[in-house]
Amino acid sequence: MRTLSLSLLPVLAFIVLAACTPTVQVQAPDKPIEINLNVNIEQRVKIEIEKDVKQAISKNKDIF
Repeated sequence: MRTLSLSLLPVLAFIVLAACTPTVQVQAPDKPIEINLNVNIEQRVKIEIEKDVKQAISKNKDIF
């Protein structure tokens, strides 16, 4: 009887350990996913008219 119980011990241990195996569940949320973003957009515009303005000022010194 004792040898039978000792031989079943590893089997029982395996069953107990298998029952305690962690599980991961993936489930879709009930509500839509909300993403809040703070975006800062800077734009630099270089106007090419500067060269033309400099030429106009140099030609017409009394313009201002």
